[in-house]
Amino acid sequence: MEEPEMQLKGKKVTDKFTESVYVLANEPSVALYRLQEHVRRSLPELAQHKADMQRWEEQSQGAIYTVEYACSAVKNLVDSSVYFRSVEGLLKQAISIRDHMNAATQGHR
Repeated sequence: MEEPEMQLKGKKVTDKFTESVYVLANEPSVALYRLQEHVRRSLPELAQHKADMQRWEEQSQGAIYTVEYACSAVKNLVDSSVYFRSVEGLLKQAISIRDHMNAATQGHR
């Protein structure tokens, strides 16, 4: 009978030992240490990602400004087509008047 009793006592001892190791491994100070180590390892990479994202944001903002400026310029050109047609008509009139004046001066000679 002593053997089952010894096995029971041995199991109790190993269970208590396992529980103690588990509690010790998961103690809050150990958890905080693990958290600190994780942050120490991860922080430089996260900082680099943040810097990259800020740089990409600045480049994107510059590209957006350029595109908006180009769209505005195209819109202004479209709106200016009325004026270009008016200038074209005036130039045609000027050329016609010049041709009449040239023909008149050649007719007097």
